[in-house]
Amino acid sequence: MTSRIPGADEFTSRPLPRAELLRQISPALPLHQVDDEQAEQVDALTYEVVRHRLWAITQEMGETLRRMSGSHVVTESNDFNFSICDELGEQVQVGTYNVGLIGSMDLAIVWTLRHRSDNPGIAEGDMFLCNDPWIGGGLHQNDAAILAPIFHEGKLFGWTTAIAHQIDLGGPRPGSFSPSAQDVFGEAVPTPPMKVVRGGVLQRDVADAWVRRSRLPHLVGLDLRAKIAANKNAAEQILRLITKYGADTVKVVMHRMMDDAERRLRAKLKTLPDGTWTAVGYQEQSRTGDRGLHAIKVAMTKEADRLVFDFRGTAEQTGIINCPYPGLRAGIVFTMLPLLAGDIPWAAGGLMRCFEIITDEDTITNASFPAAVGKGPFGPAWGSGNLVAEVIARMLDAEPGRRGDVQSICNGTTDLCVVSGVDVRGGGSKGFVSPVFDVMAGGYGAQVYHDGVDTGGRLIIPSARAPDVEMTEYLYPLVALWRREQTDSGGPGRQRGGMSGSVCYVQHPDQKGTMSLIVSGTGKVANQNVGLAGGYPGNSQLDLVVRGISDPQLGQAAAIPADLGELGGDIEVLPCEGESDLGPGDALYLHWQAGGGYGDPLLRPAGNVREDVRQARVSPEAATDVYGVVLGEDGDVDAVATGETRAELRRRRASGAGLSEARLTGVGAPDFTGTGAPDFTGTGAPDLAGVGAPELAGARRLDDNLAVLESPEGGTVVCLHCGTQIGPLAGGAFMAALARRDAAPTEAGPHIWHDPSEYVDAEIVFRQLFCPGCLTAVNSRVVPVDHPLPADDYRSWA
Repeated sequence: MTSRIPGADEFTSRPLPRAELLRQISPALPLHQVDDEQAEQVDALTYEVVRHRLWAITQEMGETLRRMSGSHVVTESNDFNFSICDELGEQVQVGTYNVGLIGSMDLAIVWTLRHRSDNPGIAEGDMFLCNDPWIGGGLHQNDAAILAPIFHEGKLFGWTTAIAHQIDLGGPRPGSFSPSAQDVFGEAVPTPPMKVVRGGVLQRDVADAWVRRSRLPHLVGLDLRAKIAANKNAAEQILRLITKYGADTVKVVMHRMMDDAERRLRAKLKTLPDGTWTAVGYQEQSRTGDRGLHAIKVAMTKEADRLVFDFRGTAEQTGIINCPYPGLRAGIVFTMLPLLAGDIPWAAGGLMRCFEIITDEDTITNASFPAAVGKGPFGPAWGSGNLVAEVIARMLDAEPGRRGDVQSICNGTTDLCVVSGVDVRGGGSKGFVSPVFDVMAGGYGAQVYHDGVDTGGRLIIPSARAPDVEMTEYLYPLVALWRREQTDSGGPGRQRGGMSGSVCYVQHPDQKGTMSLIVSGTGKVANQNVGLAGGYPGNSQLDLVVRGISDPQLGQAAAIPADLGELGGDIEVLPCEGESDLGPGDALYLHWQAGGGYGDPLLRPAGNVREDVRQARVSPEAATDVYGVVLGEDGDVDAVATGETRAELRRRRASGAGLSEARLTGVGAPDFTGTGAPDFTGTGAPDLAGVGAPELAGARRLDDNLAVLESPEGGTVVCLHCGTQIGPLAGGAFMAALARRDAAPTEAGPHIWHDPSEYVDAEIVFRQLFCPGCLTAVNSRVVPVDHPLPADDYRSWA
């Protein structure tokens, strides 16, 4: 018998047909399987009892990990997750923690079955450790998973998995993130599945080799044992469930859970319009020193009860902004589950049967080994998820019964900042690595009938938490000057996007040396948190170091600084991808992303804007400049001045689009003062009749602003606000008739960064498309000047 060393292409994982996978598993590994006839023998009550017990087991896995882990990432921020799978790795139940982390766990199990079932074998009491992004055991190397087979009466019954982000797994930079890496060899080492527990016994040599790579071996070692314990406890409970109900019954329930999830999602898809929707987003700076924009493109086609996500045309792999195929798939999963399956139990194995992925090789969303992939989860995977969220929202918006599920893009991405150094408080000398997890408190996107949730967390991590500031100060030599919600950060719109926050840290007064900073962030110029239906994007992400701040802020400050201007010193703008430092006289400022708005902000009722100003969600200046609402000295709406200001803002749109101001008169436009406008708040949102033209009663809505009037000659797109017939739907031809204005990015509001040249060489504009009749915004975003028009969104709707 000869041994063979696999090539790089074999350290990859893709979905396989069940029959093909079975052919590749060693015959020495017996599998527990059930047939269709057995599925009919489980009554409804037993099904519900077993199903709910499996759900409870995943939640208990979370509690086990949290109690045993010493990692700030786990105990404070819930950056982990679990799953229960059948014998072939299909996920029956997943946890409500970081959904992205389980988006590829089944792929890792499939790879393990294919490549480990004969040598070293898969046996009772074994567990496998993996952090290889190409295999699926984590979206980047810091995500480390334990895959645990469950045996019953000598047969492989199923699997449990536990995965969590590890603070440091080696590599040239603390935190295992290197903005200047040329390939994966300049990052932490990826590890394909290896047997870390054999026959119920932890393999000390493997465990020692694992923690040896880390700058924080005690934390990595604790997390390793915590994940093993979570899997062990879950297996014991599943086996008790089998003892009570029988292995066949439990397996039938597991398969029915996935079948039911698939059936319910397919039924929902059938109620939605068929068509193709496209979106384009950007990753900024592929590595330290790069000044480019790198496009991700998706075309989602919905036909009957299935979705196809086509990412062809996405930029080639480059720098560190790459993710392998499992990361792309995870980006789709962590968006689809909350947006399309929020009312369906998360039997992810069934839900994933409802979509197909088409992608080019060697791109930033399907990178080939040995690309650098450290930024995979919060770069291209998350960026792909944003685009998927955008096209799903547009599809839902065109179906009246589903408009309540529409949501603009949430906080867009994470703001990665890793602070590291030596903690000398109390005369000690201990190394530390601290990702700043305050950024978990992102803003949610606005909905058709509601404003976005302020600092609500993460769409992809339903149980996400921003850590307690006092816990951060206890664990690390940092002092928070503030952590607060940031006025004007939410994307303006008829419904406002949820606010994000900012945090400002300085060194603890006892610290004497300089700390290292690693930063990585997207959405600094080409916003990831886009709005919908004319809504504006949320704030630009911003990372700064203020050098040489005033001494009183370093020690016993008597008051919280109101803003950066009160710190004194000089501001250094940190790059999208790079390294810096934090000295004793410096302050670190992070401002993460909020949610996008929904609908034209000039349609927001003036009373709502007044309340936003009173609650410091919107500044008085933005109320006037962005929403067109003028408040008097008493804080109430000045209706006359508001009407004049909103009319002036529309005239500015007309002028910028090269239109005559005369087009704004006599077209049946609603009263835009906000005091007599139709009720767009969501409690009495208008139907298609009585919003400017009676003949719109039979129109088919596309979104908040546009509808289609059908005729034998074909569909015509009309404005819901003024009744203007814009142009033919076929092929998106009406897009050419929309008024277009390109302006400076700051025209979108004070929350948008004023100088894109700080980061990229491309020309960046605030691009808006308007109804040519009433100048209502139907599309608003901050993009490079060569960004394509979304005409293709309607190509299959004719």
